[in-house]
Amino acid sequence: MTEITNSEIKRKSDFDVFQWANQIEEYKNNVSCELFLFNKNYTPFKVRYSDKLTANVKAMFMMEAVSYVNKEADKGLEQREYEDSDGESHVIYRTDLKNVTRAESLLHLIEKEYKDIEYFNDGGSGSEFKKIKGIIAKFSYLGGDEGNKVFYIAKGIAGSSALKGATSWELNGESFEPFAAEIAIKMPDDNQVAIVDNNVVVFNQSKFENLFQYDYKAQMIADAKAKEIMDKYKLTLPEELTLNDLLQDKKPLVKKIQDIDISEAMSQKQLIEYCDEMQLELMSDDEDHSIIIQDDKDLTMFINLMNEDYYISPVNGLRYEIKSKKLLGEPEGEAPRN
Repeated sequence: MTEITNSEIKRKSDFDVFQWANQIEEYKNNVSCELFLFNKNYTPFKVRYSDKLTANVKAMFMMEAVSYVNKEADKGLEQREYEDSDGESHVIYRTDLKNVTRAESLLHLIEKEYKDIEYFNDGGSGSEFKKIKGIIAKFSYLGGDEGNKVFYIAKGIAGSSALKGATSWELNGESFEPFAAEIAIKMPDDNQVAIVDNNVVVFNQSKFENLFQYDYKAQMIADAKAKEIMDKYKLTLPEELTLNDLLQDKKPLVKKIQDIDISEAMSQKQLIEYCDEMQLELMSDDEDHSIIIQDDKDLTMFINLMNEDYYISPVNGLRYEIKSKKLLGEPEGEAPRN
């Protein structure tokens, strides 16, 4: 593979991770931090922490990332666009926050709905903590003439990392003692994701993709398929929503449309007739014959129709939804069909 230098890749942003790290190094003593846990639905929860942990929080979340950038800058560390990633080592990736919808939604809640965010309280059972997906630290500081500056550091947390006090012991010197806390959590000490202004800075590609359920290449394919569908079919969608918006978080549907040859799929008229034949409750407009998609149920039904997933048995006359299809070979002795 031909090596690509950083200068050969078209920059999509003026953000420079090395400049950012230098600035944080300059203001590190005047930075304040607030922690939030967030669950698998990307709902944030406020978290208090002891003053005794302040230095540790800054070290694990902020200074670990800043020190890595500054230390490795002289060893060939590069910044590249995430969309141009190819699994290279010694590279920090950057992408726009708007591309990573779950991260964007999480920050929107923290910034715009702060007063409604509840404090996390597990009650000592550990059951609520098992639903936690990650932790995000919000750092604030006065950046000279630039005024108040904010950035975030996010890390994934495994539910299995929690130790319940009722079933755990402390090893103190030569003896076991009762565990003092209700729950103990092992914090990840690696660099994973930073969010600075509208830039997502990716230190660990696989952990970033898992933390925010983001797969750029799969999303690009889904976006292209959505465009093909909109070009072929006339759809009426909920106000201010696109087909791409409706497909967000719908992995089974995205996988299905990836396997459909849209150009070979039935026409609008055929699809509506097929829907009527199957007696399905997918509406179409009487005037312009557009197919009306109101909710997830309609979207699923439309894609299933496009994939010809409905069938009436000639034996019992019952309707079926086909969950998986396997094309049979030609019967013995028959010539292949054109």
